[in-house]
Amino acid sequence: MRVLVWNEGVHEANSSPPDIGEYYPEGMHGAIAAGLRRLLPQAEVSTATLADPEHGLNADVLDRTDVLLWWGHAAHDQVDDAVVARVKQHVLGGMGLLVLHSGHFSKIFRELLGTTCSLAWRNEGEQELVWTVKPSHPIAQGIPHPIVIPRQEMYGELFDIPDPDDLVFISSFAGGEVFRSGVTFTRGQGKIFYFSPGDQEYPVYQQAEIQQVLANGVRWAAPTTDRRAAPDVTNPPRQWVL
Repeated sequence: MRVLVWNEGVHEANSSPPDIGEYYPEGMHGAIAAGLRRLLPQAEVSTATLADPEHGLNADVLDRTDVLLWWGHAAHDQVDDAVVARVKQHVLGGMGLLVLHSGHFSKIFRELLGTTCSLAWRNEGEQELVWTVKPSHPIAQGIPHPIVIPRQEMYGELFDIPDPDDLVFISSFAGGEVFRSGVTFTRGQGKIFYFSPGDQEYPVYQQAEIQQVLANGVRWAAPTTDRRAAPDVTNPPRQWVL
């Protein structure tokens, strides 16, 4: 299984927040990739950022990618539309996609879901509890109920997304809000998992439980065939099945 962790890398490059280099010395993408390598030792895990040529998402790279993880926040508008279109076609053809935290406003997520993906937010470092509401789902396997995140940005409803295929996790916050923090979708042949915990101001991706969720998500989203092709129009003759 070939996994690519994509992070715009802007916060790390700008040292925003100033201590991000202390808890993410290899960037958020580096921490996510390290967790996946530990939990998925048979997987080939690589990283890419916005600053790479074609954002590290050229045709050859995507051809070789089974699951793409996407973290973005400060530079959604800097992602080239041609790259977004290329990623979309690969998802429709069967590539798995994990969209993380503020990636809900990424071009690729909004393009695939067709809604604003707007939500409520407040960043005061509140405790977040991530509750499993579908324990039978593969992404929930081995995950504690709840996951306790000591400090995190609050995301709250209304989250303007289509009805998900599966609602796996719901988060509650110290301020009283709740949020659909782990949801899945199918688009074309591709599986999509959105997971909200992971603001750049807190070392959330260093938590073992969060790393396990992402590893489970990668396993779930991985395609089951090497053939990559979006559903297409067909025109079979009558009685072709006989």
